[in-house]
Amino acid sequence: MHIPILLDIVVIIGLATAVSLICQKLKIPSIVGFLITGAIAGPSGFSLVSAVHEVETMAEIGVILLLFSIGLEFSLKHLLQIRKAVLLGGFLQVVLTTAVTAVIMQQLGFKSNAAIFAGFLVALSSTAIVLNQLQKQAAMDAPHGRVSLAILIFQDIIIVPMMIFTPFLAGQESIDLVSLAVLLLKIILLLLLIFAGSRWLIPLLFFRVARTQNREMFIMAIVFTVFAIAWLTATIGLSLALGAFMAGLMISESEYSHDAVSHILPFRDIFISFFFVSVGMLLNSAVIISHWPLILGAIGLIVLVKFLIAGSATIILGFPGRIAVLVGLSLAQIGEFSFILAKSGYDSGLLSSLHYQVFLAITVLMMILTPFMISSGKYADKIVKFMPLTKKMREGRVKEVDEVKTLNNHIIIIGFGVIGRNVAHAAQSAHLPYVIMEMNPETVQREKHNGEPIYFGDASYPQVLHTLGTEKAKVLVVAISDIAATRRIVFLSKLTNPELMVIARARFQSEIEPLQELGADQVIAEEFEASIEIFSRVLDHYSIDINFIQALDNEVRNKGYQQLRQQRVNWPAIEALKLSDSEVRLVKPAENCMLINKSLKEVNFRQTYKLNLLAIRRNDKLISNPGAEQIILPEDNLIVFGHPQDIVRLESEIQ
Repeated sequence: MHIPILLDIVVIIGLATAVSLICQKLKIPSIVGFLITGAIAGPSGFSLVSAVHEVETMAEIGVILLLFSIGLEFSLKHLLQIRKAVLLGGFLQVVLTTAVTAVIMQQLGFKSNAAIFAGFLVALSSTAIVLNQLQKQAAMDAPHGRVSLAILIFQDIIIVPMMIFTPFLAGQESIDLVSLAVLLLKIILLLLLIFAGSRWLIPLLFFRVARTQNREMFIMAIVFTVFAIAWLTATIGLSLALGAFMAGLMISESEYSHDAVSHILPFRDIFISFFFVSVGMLLNSAVIISHWPLILGAIGLIVLVKFLIAGSATIILGFPGRIAVLVGLSLAQIGEFSFILAKSGYDSGLLSSLHYQVFLAITVLMMILTPFMISSGKYADKIVKFMPLTKKMREGRVKEVDEVKTLNNHIIIIGFGVIGRNVAHAAQSAHLPYVIMEMNPETVQREKHNGEPIYFGDASYPQVLHTLGTEKAKVLVVAISDIAATRRIVFLSKLTNPELMVIARARFQSEIEPLQELGADQVIAEEFEASIEIFSRVLDHYSIDINFIQALDNEVRNKGYQQLRQQRVNWPAIEALKLSDSEVRLVKPAENCMLINKSLKEVNFRQTYKLNLLAIRRNDKLISNPGAEQIILPEDNLIVFGHPQDIVRLESEIQ
């Protein structure tokens, strides 16, 4: 059985892999590699692809999944927070770009209607490429990421009135006010549906599906939601991409958003590559060769105009000059929806065949340049210095700090059974930040209502771990019973953050060593701990001396855990020393901390940390009441007395 599209897929993926490898060697963004792949395989290249329409369909799916994943990272609350940027920033960018472009085109001899239409084309930026790059840079939550997204949302909405207005510019028909009113009504109804869905329908649907513990059903529910909402927006004349973004917003309001991301990412990355390849196929090398001075000049002028206008809109919103530069660089290209609008203008007679081909060449080349322009944002501070801005414009009214409140040095708890609950309770009691990931939807729903920072998701997926802030976490506790998932979580978390302290739960002692080999710093085996607890209680029942029991406990643990026990120090007398608002705790300084090889007098221990140093345990020796000249060595353990919060501060600074 011959399937033409299958051969095209093989050609595209194979060629894209080869080109991407070369781009990787040359440190060129992968998007550029995909665009080059399209140019090579397209009609103006070697014509390696015959099923162009099918490739474009897969490309559309890629854009849908990309915008859906972007929506998942946002929420309706976040969207409301950037409503000013959407309405004012987007309006200013589109209107000013259209007006300036129209004036320039009129000066070049184009008629007013064609000049305005050219303004429409230039005003739109590439939602797919910009958001893809910002997502790769983890900049979606950064101020410039939010402003860029806000303006792109406005552009995706304004494309519909532009499409309606195009035949009027061509003189084919008058503006139908009734159609505009009906469109506005449809948009309002769609927004009401999305609001209701995010509050009631989506949480109920995903709660029912997640409770079945059926992964296939969960994925089907996600796919159904994204394509159903995308289809609804398309039926009222809006873009599929905008509908997909709305679908992502709906699910982002629920506790299932993290898990949804992990399942969509593999599909998104595959299909979005087809989008970039399909764009590359539009490149006509003959047009570029014959009109290269015009094309290069137009690219330079468009980049300058869009950079200045998008940057100016950002400054008007109150953001500092550095953010304005980043937004300007991000939006200084022509977008994929301009292809659709240009085709409509070509069919209406607003664009000649030559102008249409030149426009396609300009747009594709600008898309190729976009990753480089966004990457040049690292020089934003230097660029701002050369811009004629007042001090107020440079600093802005909206400060960059506290724009994104992320956890830092926090505890990640995987699983909210007995172990997870106790860890969370301990963290809460010690005023330590923590976040929980749980696979039981009923538990998530109940504990979310109780105020716990808990989310539904499978932590064995890299994206889920990323959303929990693994890169900035201090401790990760794997408290689930699934040993296969535990192994994967340990491996991925250490791969992401080698400095992360990973404590894993295991059922049997035989599972300790494999988990340690994967990177676990400590492994607690239920079988082993239960055996120690049992013999301790047996000996206690026979009234055996508690010190003997503790010594035997230590001996068994040292033999059983071996390397693990090197990081654990036992001091039986400490737990007995408790006061109402103070406590005694044993603290192990890190080998490279500021206290090592310094005397207590040098570090001014008591005044600095507001704690009393009762003793120093050095190997098997106890140095009680250490003097001011006592040197702290790498092998020392400090026995301190004081307020719990002061002890926690000491631990955070020296461990």
